[in-house]
Amino acid sequence: MKNLFLSLLILLGSLNSKAQTTVETSTFKVNGNCEMCKQRIEKAAKSINGVSFAKWNVESKIITVKYKTTKTNLDSIHKAISEMGYKTDKVAATEIGYKALPNCCKVKGACNPIELE
Repeated sequence: MKNLFLSLLILLGSLNSKAQTTVETSTFKVNGNCEMCKQRIEKAAKSINGVSFAKWNVESKIITVKYKTTKTNLDSIHKAISEMGYKTDKVAATEIGYKALPNCCKVKGACNPIELE
């Protein structure tokens, strides 16, 4: 009986730890233009605690991210990218981030996620 109880506790503990370390993969669009944008977008996503993978495709403008749902969420990743100056399909770029972009990334319709006056 003790062995059965012990086995049950171990099983429940392992199931609980798997639920706590859920890794999710998501994709979404990020406006960008070039390889420099790629580096900055991926760096912004990876700067979030819990993000283990970020790869942005220059041609498709799609980023793939893998992250631990117990440490972060998709909204935080979108926000970090927008603060770097890039518009995602959910969040507009911040004006401060956009102004800090290299000039080659400020091409209207490419990296220009917001209209600046």
